[in-house]
Amino acid sequence: MIGKIKKGKSFGGCVRYVMGKDDAKIIESDGVLLGTNKEMIDSFNCQCLLNPKIKQPLGHIALSFKPEDAPRLTDEFMAKIALEYMSLMGIKNTQFILVRHHNTDNPHCHLVYNRINYDGKVISSQNDFKRNEIATKRLKDKYGLTYAEDKSKTNVKKLHDPERVKYEIHNAVKAALKRCRTWEEFNEELKRRGIHLEFAFRRKNSRAVDDIQGLRFIKDGLTFKASDVSRQFSYSKLNEQLSWDKPKMQTEIEPKQQPIRLEEEHSYNITDNLIESNGMGLLTPLNTSQEDEQAPSWQKQKKDKKKKNRGIRF
Repeated sequence: MIGKIKKGKSFGGCVRYVMGKDDAKIIESDGVLLGTNKEMIDSFNCQCLLNPKIKQPLGHIALSFKPEDAPRLTDEFMAKIALEYMSLMGIKNTQFILVRHHNTDNPHCHLVYNRINYDGKVISSQNDFKRNEIATKRLKDKYGLTYAEDKSKTNVKKLHDPERVKYEIHNAVKAALKRCRTWEEFNEELKRRGIHLEFAFRRKNSRAVDDIQGLRFIKDGLTFKASDVSRQFSYSKLNEQLSWDKPKMQTEIEPKQQPIRLEEEHSYNITDNLIESNGMGLLTPLNTSQEDEQAPSWQKQKKDKKKKNRGIRF
């Protein structure tokens, strides 16, 4: 069981999509006038008037199960699991329709819900991907549902972009982690496979290792957050396995530092050497001036006063 989460502006397109399959069947609903597509869309749009400031009132989650679970997944059982999933996700007190499809080998249903609830309040989407992971795992364990196979076993050639690229990145990262011990080795290994790294920082102008908060993979012109490829590939998880190899990198940086004019002085950190080596310019040195490193004037005055007093004897 997996959940794919989307948000949007238009109920019209989403309702027409989920109801457009020949085998589409509503197996559960609440607060929506069931009839024609137009009547359902109007029901959702009417409730949106309770909070017109919300730009993305549409919530859409596809819940998909493994083919091995198909014999057990009656409409009633699938609806029961979906309702428990909604509760775990905090999707309560609002309109929704749950539509089942039979057009793939994987039994699945589409949950379309209004993010503006009956009280006009917004159903939060904060950390929804993490909550989705926890909710689906809990339900798989509770009902003995089949876990997905390892992504490395997926036939990548049959996938379409961008899913194909995501799986290629997943398999490349997994292979690189088996042979790499430092970020520099990891970066070089991925470069050989046509994958580039990009770090995200907490502060806009920071390039310090301690300020890194995220990581992205880039391949074939497509960019993916590391945690979207796999939760095991988040920066914090990878940083537990890879070291920055400071001594080695420091020796490579030091020869570059030559006496230069004040306005050209740079402060280097270990990530500069790593990222500059791949030619992407993802990280650049920070500009700092000697003025920033000098002691404040009041501190100088205090020191001068102490020196002066030492020379006075009574």
